[in-house]
Amino acid sequence: MATYVLVHGAWHTGDLMAATAAPIRAAGHEVHTPTILGNGPGDDRRTGLSAAIKSIVDYIIGKNLKDIVLVGHSYGGMIITGVADRIGERVRRLVYWNAFVPNDGESLNAMVPPHYVDLFDQIAGASDDNSVVMPYPIWREAFMNDADAELAQSAYDQLNPHPYATFTDPIRLTTNPAEMQVGKSYINFTEDTALPQSLGWHPRLSEKLGLYRLVQAAGGHEVCFTDPEGLAKAIMTAGRD
Repeated sequence: MATYVLVHGAWHTGDLMAATAAPIRAAGHEVHTPTILGNGPGDDRRTGLSAAIKSIVDYIIGKNLKDIVLVGHSYGGMIITGVADRIGERVRRLVYWNAFVPNDGESLNAMVPPHYVDLFDQIAGASDDNSVVMPYPIWREAFMNDADAELAQSAYDQLNPHPYATFTDPIRLTTNPAEMQVGKSYINFTEDTALPQSLGWHPRLSEKLGLYRLVQAAGGHEVCFTDPEGLAKAIMTAGRD
């Protein structure tokens, strides 16, 4: 049996991965769902990317987790890449779930369309703590396009403001993902329109992994809400030896 560490995306917390973790645990695996620093309800929204990565490094070391399958969703791809670069000896496989794949010196904003950068710049600039709140129309149409209105709203109500510095900070790596000596997988949910299809997740970002396993399934960006059991199945397929 494997040890999975599920790293959530922007605006989320680890608690929102509970419904996905349950079927993986039921299959006999150990599952951890930490919250990245800066994303907890009381956290400082001025948190930068390096500190966010360190928080998950510290969690893994603090729990003395080894031989782990490290899963990252969306923004979580930035985090798991940094974690693997720092403590790669503890990682069995990296699993990117519709996630950003950065090379050294890249920021998350460098991988999103300019209109998102312009929007987030405006939102963060109007805040008093450099945070960004997800606008509901984008959430409803691009992130939760496979949900009904009630589920889209209830999920939205659980989101937190996100520390914008984690989007603008460039990541610092000693080794780019394609050269990392660890197993890699990419999960692509095919109806995900959080990024425009012309600048989509796969293959534009997945191919930056070099050699990797591809797992595809139907669903949008937030299958942790719309189909947690299907997501759990995809994660276990991506994480198997």
